[in-house]
Amino acid sequence: MIRRYSTRREAVNASLLNNKLKNAKNYDRIAGYFSSSILEIAGEAIEKIEGKVRVICNSGLHIKDVETARLAQSSMKKEWFDFKPEEIPNASNRFKKLYELLSSGKLEVKVIPDEKFGLIHGKAGIITLDDGRKTTFLGSANETYNGWKLNYELIWEDDSEDAIEWVQEEFDALWNDSTAVPLSETIIEDIKRVSEREIIDTVDEWKENPNPASTAVESPVIRGEFGLWEHQKYFVDLAFRDHQRSYGARYILADQVGLGKTIQLAMSAQLMALYGEKPVLVIVPKTLLWQWQDELNTLLNIPSAVWDGKEWIDENGFSYPNKGIEDIKRCPRKIGIVSQGLIVSKSPIIEELLSKEYECVIVDESHRARRKNLSEKKENQSPEPNNLYDFLLSISTRTKSMLLATATPIQLYPIELWDLMNILSQKNDSVLGNKYSLWRKREQIPRSLRLIMGEEQMEFANPENWEWIRNPFPPSHEDETTFGMIRRKLGLKEDQFVVNINLLDLSKPDQSKIGRILDKDFYQTYNPYIRHVVRRERGYLENAINPETGEPYLQKIEVELHGESDEDALVLSSYLKQAYTFAEEFCNLLGKRNKSSGFLKTLLLKRIGSSVVAGLSTGRKMLNEWNTSFSDWVEEEDEQYEEEDIKNLTPEEEELLVKYVKALETNETTDPKFEKVVQLLTEWNWLERGCIIFSQYFDTAKWVAQKLSEKFPDETVGLYAGGDKSGIFEEGRFTKKEKDELKLLVKQRQIKLLIGTDSASEGLNLQTLGTLINLDLPWNPTRLEQRKGRIQRIGQVHDVVHVYNLRYKDSVEDRVHSLLSERFKNIHGVFGQLPDVLEDVWVDIAQNDIEKAKQRINEVPQKHPFENRYNNAVDKIDWESCTKVLDRKEMRKYFEQGW
Repeated sequence: MIRRYSTRREAVNASLLNNKLKNAKNYDRIAGYFSSSILEIAGEAIEKIEGKVRVICNSGLHIKDVETARLAQSSMKKEWFDFKPEEIPNASNRFKKLYELLSSGKLEVKVIPDEKFGLIHGKAGIITLDDGRKTTFLGSANETYNGWKLNYELIWEDDSEDAIEWVQEEFDALWNDSTAVPLSETIIEDIKRVSEREIIDTVDEWKENPNPASTAVESPVIRGEFGLWEHQKYFVDLAFRDHQRSYGARYILADQVGLGKTIQLAMSAQLMALYGEKPVLVIVPKTLLWQWQDELNTLLNIPSAVWDGKEWIDENGFSYPNKGIEDIKRCPRKIGIVSQGLIVSKSPIIEELLSKEYECVIVDESHRARRKNLSEKKENQSPEPNNLYDFLLSISTRTKSMLLATATPIQLYPIELWDLMNILSQKNDSVLGNKYSLWRKREQIPRSLRLIMGEEQMEFANPENWEWIRNPFPPSHEDETTFGMIRRKLGLKEDQFVVNINLLDLSKPDQSKIGRILDKDFYQTYNPYIRHVVRRERGYLENAINPETGEPYLQKIEVELHGESDEDALVLSSYLKQAYTFAEEFCNLLGKRNKSSGFLKTLLLKRIGSSVVAGLSTGRKMLNEWNTSFSDWVEEEDEQYEEEDIKNLTPEEEELLVKYVKALETNETTDPKFEKVVQLLTEWNWLERGCIIFSQYFDTAKWVAQKLSEKFPDETVGLYAGGDKSGIFEEGRFTKKEKDELKLLVKQRQIKLLIGTDSASEGLNLQTLGTLINLDLPWNPTRLEQRKGRIQRIGQVHDVVHVYNLRYKDSVEDRVHSLLSERFKNIHGVFGQLPDVLEDVWVDIAQNDIEKAKQRINEVPQKHPFENRYNNAVDKIDWESCTKVLDRKEMRKYFEQGW
């Protein structure tokens, strides 16, 4: 029998849904989009159903997402979080019922990607009644409050056998489809959290019980696609706990590249700023200024201001007119971000910054703070700090907490790590003890490093052991049964770190405890470095099992490196080879005029090493615009360089430049790098896997993007670059696009081919792309790791990603590669990444000083001296189930306060 329903004529939710579901045995439902609001309509009836309720509905899942369970779960989670369930008014009772139904198994929900069958406009249900009979209905109503109660809907009910069989067959086909996946457990647990959610109205109220979870649980970074990793939460929790103590947090965060140091530092800054009253200062390389501001705003919903060298600019791009250099002290936001370059150049802002006190100072790429007198023979000499080191020593005394970040805390010599510890230790006995500590004494530094590396052993009975242990004396939490008990007996408070009595003045049992500390390898297990350097390695996180999940802490993604053999170097044609020779001779002449390791004297070799196009445009500019401002030569993608004084070209230099440009203009062959890229995309099938192509220079990136767009007219080719240069190429035609638009197009798989400058090597997630081509090899080796980190990251579709490094035969890059390969087997080296100091190797080789280059390489230690001595602890920290949440508007308003 067929019965027709119209919401214009009757309350269909009562006459059909509630009436039929009452005491029903089962309910199968094909819905467009399922919503918890259905429980307001039929909650009681659904609860009383004897068997199961099964709902199959649409999702924004991509079909490729369901190829692996982890991607399906993360994509569903992202869709749920984007729905913003926490903002639905008066929904706690509804969510509570929904959680009970889902967690009990009475209600099962599966989602199916929109693209599998298109949007599910065909909506139907099969109800098994209490007497075993079945009925079915079809119509326009979704399984939502609006669908059954507010919208105008038409529904047909049909209890005939053929209708029931037909609808059941349709339901079963969708329910059992290979792309249909169960609702994520994360969503189910979040439904529970939202049902119990409470708002903390003010920052002052939060300070009464300062729980990091209250600020984090609904932040964009947690509610985003992949959330936070356990090791990230661990560090934030560690740093914030110490900040709440009187002596503050003092840490070097030395995680390997790609493990998310920036967000760990940013979340720590957020919590410290909320907890205290003073401002937070962030000091970063110039190239990272805007990334820091963007991540604070988009991932944590925190406003901040950047000092651009002249004035403060807030997160909305609004600038605050500068009335004088003292304006640096009037930052319009709680968090101010300043370039390292201004510190290095001894800008007048230094004295102004040092006149204030801070809640926390954060320094990214902190290994750039170095001593000038650096060598093994000078380890027991007082450091001669460079400008950045000198400034950080001073500002360390002006801040409660200080966090230094670097993936390479040791570039060449172990004493570099002591220098970073020395920065942290100013005005803080918790790091290296007081001024009388052996850990601080200049003449003892080499020995202390040998002790903690196990290169020197001290006799067990040597009374000097006590001097190394007592100052600084470890905190109780290092070992409650020894350090904790001794502290309590001596009345040593947790913010005191020096024991001022002799070992023999301790009781015999306590002396025995000290002996047990030595038995436990004090110098390698409890030394100050271990306490204040937090380093997690990708290999550790990929292999250590999280006991909560039974899975590794980090998804393992193998990297297969190509282009490493001598045969893989690309041979240049005669004209290109000739041009390269002219470039080398030109750079050698400049080098003889200016002995400093400058920027301009190697610029031409860097640019022609990138591509013929970049080499030609640079040569023409040098001929026509040599005496323009130095800053005009530096692209956004270049590192920071000090101003150089190379005035006017000599006749010999100009003659070489003319020959160089003419050779490139005469060349008619295709750049071999482009030919190789096309081969990789087609014959190696990298286009199908999705590919990001990197170049250090915009000229190269734009050229290859346009050429590939012409070569593959059916593909949309993305160009991701600094400033407002980003966009897409379609059939060779360029259209400007915002960076966020490009990110979305890549995520939605509408762009499979993206060309980026190094602006794309930081803070960009490209999990949908499975291959990477380096058109050039940046002379700063960390850049290679940063580039690789765009695809070797959690959520990557492929278990193996492929990287190909291009280089011209007999180029500087080729010669450096050969030298490094001899020592490190491949350019990643023994560190997992090479120290930045090896950038000087490229300059040496560009200047034909091969012996000096070899000497620099040989100074790099074969084995990282503190390998496996860092803090590998990763504890479970549950923020995601937190039900008390700090009001987001109040928090944002708090950070909008100025200094």
